[in-house]
Amino acid sequence: MIDFLEGCLAEKAPTRIVLELAGVGYEVFISLNSYARLPATGERCRVWVHDYVREDQHLLYGFATQAERRIFGLLLGVAGIGPRIAMSALSGLAAPELAAAIAAGDTARLSSISGIGRKIADRLVVELRDKINQAGLPCDEMAIPGDPRSQDAARALAALGYKPAEARKMAAAAAARLPADGTVEAIIRQALRR
Repeated sequence: MIDFLEGCLAEKAPTRIVLELAGVGYEVFISLNSYARLPATGERCRVWVHDYVREDQHLLYGFATQAERRIFGLLLGVAGIGPRIAMSALSGLAAPELAAAIAAGDTARLSSISGIGRKIADRLVVELRDKINQAGLPCDEMAIPGDPRSQDAARALAALGYKPAEARKMAAAAAARLPADGTVEAIIRQALRR
């Protein structure tokens, strides 16, 4: 299996690139989020690769981050999801946002992605929610707008075993009861008292 490719970026387009390595050009299909992170044509580039082999196909899918590649692999494990829909999902949402939507069960956000309807969104949540959490994928599910202390506290509560949504609510409620200069530790203690 190919883990990554590194070489000269010979061509780039929003959905595909050609990487030149030792005189060979490799066509690699990419997401729009990976495209946005590519260097200029002619520069050196590394992409993490998923080698997709079927009876009639041998395609390379490339990603700017390993997390994006892991999510792609998880998506392919869901019935009804092929590489095109998986790439569409990763083009519609950045990897952390997609992981957060799945972990939170946000089917409305998932079904807003081109190629993913309500049924597939439901299937993604049912089949991948636990896998997303177990894979340790970075996600923005602990985001509490404007309060980094509460975000850190929510992450700590999740590490203690609370569900992400519950940890986020506990941290936000505890932070609201404390002075604005309260520490992360104080927020955690306050949340655990409740």
